Amino acid sequence: MPSLLCLPLLAACAVGPDYVRPDMPLPAHYKEAAPGWKIADPADHAPRGAWWTVYADPELDRLVAALNANNQTLQVALANYRQARAAAQEARAGFFPTVGATASTSRKQTGGNQAVTNGHVFSLDASWEPDLWGQVRRTVEASDASTQASAASLAAAQLSAQAELVQDYLQLRVTERQRQLSADTIAAYRQSLTLTRNQFDAGLVTRADVAQALAQLKTVEAQAIDYDLSRRQLEHAIAILVGKAPADFDLPATATLPALPATPAELPSSLLERRPDIAAAERAVAAANATIGVRQSAYFPALTLSASGGFSAAGFASWFNTPARVWSLGAGLAETLFDAGARSARVEQARAAYDASAAQYRQTVLSGLQEVEDNLAALTLLAEEALRQQEAVAAAREAERLALNEYRAGTADFTTVATAQASRRQSEITALQLEGRRYSASVLLIKALGGGWNGNLAPEATTP
Repeated sequence: MPSLLCLPLLAACAVGPDYVRPDMPLPAHYKEAAPGWKIADPADHAPRGAWWTVYADPELDRLVAALNANNQTLQVALANYRQARAAAQEARAGFFPTVGATASTSRKQTGGNQAVTNGHVFSLDASWEPDLWGQVRRTVEASDASTQASAASLAAAQLSAQAELVQDYLQLRVTERQRQLSADTIAAYRQSLTLTRNQFDAGLVTRADVAQALAQLKTVEAQAIDYDLSRRQLEHAIAILVGKAPADFDLPATATLPALPATPAELPSSLLERRPDIAAAERAVAAANATIGVRQSAYFPALTLSASGGFSAAGFASWFNTPARVWSLGAGLAETLFDAGARSARVEQARAAYDASAAQYRQTVLSGLQEVEDNLAALTLLAEEALRQQEAVAAAREAERLALNEYRAGTADFTTVATAQASRRQSEITALQLEGRRYSASVLLIKALGGGWNGNLAPEATTP
């Protein structure tokens, strides 16, 4: 009896270390934060939820909704989450006894002159292994942490796919502008070619000027085809992201670029509550820590309690008579006395796995900090560069205008015009390329800050 009273106390024990999140000090400020920005509390800053709406583009909103519903990579992550959740439910079954039923019937004769006898048996069997050393609890702890890590990985996969879609969409729109710039340039170069031919017919210029004007036109026409290729490939990539075959997907062109959102005036001081990939890495550390306890519990004996009861008789009518009733109670204690160091090796493996997980967690945090700093710097410096480039575009356009006027007046040759036109075109292309880089930096900054993830490690929206 005293030993039975001790069972609840033993059940309260769990071998192995209790989990403490690995220490990861974070800087008090961001190095690339612009003057006037301030640090916000970890969980109080936008964007949240539908973060892509900051670009104010209804077509983009529709595409992201399709991605959330149909992207096959997200379906894989969702299936992995469901698998992890089922594994956690399986681990919890270890807290409860196992109950089984057995039924058999037989007919036998033991000797040639013996009578034939019948036998009918039915029994219920139950066995239970009390969780004396916390093996089941540590297993459940590890499974729960793995489930939470899988949920965070699902959120990270969703954020990554959304960011990839938004980037592809914005680059497609920039490519459309580059294609339109090429069309405008082709029209201008055709006018220059016509002017040069007219002046050649009048004997004012040489055939070399005509050839140079024609070569300039054909070069831009070839580049325009390359922009068409880039747009089609981006459209194909978007089709796959939203779960469609490229042949079944068509994205109408538009003449306008989406709005480029302003850099937030507040930045969160901590990424730990904001990024799903960091949450997944931290939960993996928790699972590895619990696994150490599971491995250490193998050092202790296992107690198994069993019971069975039922009926055994020659006929069914005799089952309810006292002699036909059978029952048994039992207890067993098992302990490994020698395993040549196998248990110690498994514990050491678990500890090494924990150390690796902790290091991976810290590296994920550091990588997140780098991504924030990189894209803060990109947004700040690219905005300044874009202003200078616009000034360069304005100057190049003026230089082209003056060169054309001088050429018409006969005071400059066509080489001067061609040089001015090429300079103007390259300035405009560079300006559009900078716009595309600013779009990418804004998307990557939002992603680096956790995007629309709300910190929920049990996503109802993805639970079947």
